[in-house]
Amino acid sequence: MHFLSEKLEFPPVNQTNEYGMLAIGGDLSKERLQLAYKNGVFPWFSDGEPIVWYCPQDRMVLFPEEFKVSKSMRQVIRKNEFVVTENQAFREVIYNCKNINRKEEFGTWITDEMQEAYIQLHKIGVAKSVEVWKNKELVGGLYGVEVGNVFCGESMFSKVSNASKVALHHLINERSETNPKQSKYQLIDCQIYNSHLASLGAREISRDEFLKILKG
Repeated sequence: MHFLSEKLEFPPVNQTNEYGMLAIGGDLSKERLQLAYKNGVFPWFSDGEPIVWYCPQDRMVLFPEEFKVSKSMRQVIRKNEFVVTENQAFREVIYNCKNINRKEEFGTWITDEMQEAYIQLHKIGVAKSVEVWKNKELVGGLYGVEVGNVFCGESMFSKVSNASKVALHHLINERSETNPKQSKYQLIDCQIYNSHLASLGAREISRDEFLKILKG
């Protein structure tokens, strides 16, 4: 296990332990977080504990073409009950992800320190949110970090049935500016295994395969 200094660097990701833990310490500055995500590393720790950085050997990801949309979900989308926006309420989305009792999430526990850190990433255009509204009320959404054509999902929430799935559907169906026939994202990084996301088509790939896609 490596202990980070003030120097802006991470050890090679093949030096993780069996649980995918790479390093302890450092900070959640914009610079360190961007370096982490560009190298497939993410923070995951509980309040009151030191910052722990992970890069698991098996990475849970969702390829857009493998996203499973149920018949009932298609009906929900056709009804247009929800309005979906991007980056209109990032603070509110991360607040809800942090505080709501939820089963559907990408997997990161959000401390106060992490909440503020991702708000700062959003301010410089690195972190992004998708909001789902019903009757002008925020009822669902997700947020994460963009690294090229990979979206590193951090957390999602839903106050009404299907709202978080609508947010994910919107994210996956965003089109590339250079090729409108392709999804904007080559994959959605879900970090660690999650049975709910597995039911939607997410699966594990090797760390090497993930990093190859991440680094393009």
